Amino acid sequence: MIPVPANTRVWLAAGVTDMRRGFNTLAAQAEKTLEVDPFSGHLFVFRGRRGDLIKIIWWDSQGACLFSKRLERGRFVWRAARDGKVSVTAAQLAMLLEGIDWRIPQRTWRPLQAG
Repeated sequence: MIPVPANTRVWLAAGVTDMRRGFNTLAAQAEKTLEVDPFSGHLFVFRGRRGDLIKIIWWDSQGACLFSKRLERGRFVWRAARDGKVSVTAAQLAMLLEGIDWRIPQRTWRPLQAG
């Protein structure tokens, strides 16, 4: 798991992205399309056309990080809009990376009292 500091925002880039891109090109896309500074320390998540591959870029104040994950089965849940961005929490990012629908998480039942 990516160590996400408490004050870090996670941005999902709506639409699809060319997954041949590296950190520099994805950072330029974050700056131009998402209108956010790619060197701000926030995480930027991009999804490929097929939906089974995502890339995450992150500037950790020491250098550039590029993470990628491909699902063997299934697709990552993504926003249908063609452009724009969505801010999610670190917990929602963790669900996304596990292939869980982060938009409507299933809460587990909790007992009202012990004993």
